[in-house]
Amino acid sequence: MLKCLELKIPPVAVMLLCMAAMSGIARLSPSLARPFPGRLVAAAGLAAFGAVLGFAGLLAFRRARTTVNPHRPAAVSAMVVEGVYRITRNPMYLGLLMMLLGWAVDLSHPLACAALPIFVLYMDRFQIRPEERELQAKFGPAFAEYAKSVRRWI
Repeated sequence: MLKCLELKIPPVAVMLLCMAAMSGIARLSPSLARPFPGRLVAAAGLAAFGAVLGFAGLLAFRRARTTVNPHRPAAVSAMVVEGVYRITRNPMYLGLLMMLLGWAVDLSHPLACAALPIFVLYMDRFQIRPEERELQAKFGPAFAEYAKSVRRWI
């Protein structure tokens, strides 16, 4: 039934939609915001870490000369398991999550944080699982071993 959503919305668009929802929530109930000293530095640090993490994943794909297109996992030509992929199977998506976390810190609004698990659940179900089905089909036991030894997120 929900399979029609698989691999349809670009991950960056999902992140931007979550950011917009977080902003809307914060604007609708500004009295719940809890700004704290150093929040901008913390938010920038988290967002920068997320960007670096995502870029490291992207660079590893480029080095392996495989596709980074999230809508065409079947086009993958190599299994990337080096560098940041030793720590997480999805550094690009984890990077987007870290940027969202930075945005949540900047907003300092507890209800805005609800978008974080929604992002994870959406990405897990509609982006990562379909990608992993393709990787399993293409790389078989090698992917199964990799998936056993490296966590999906962290």
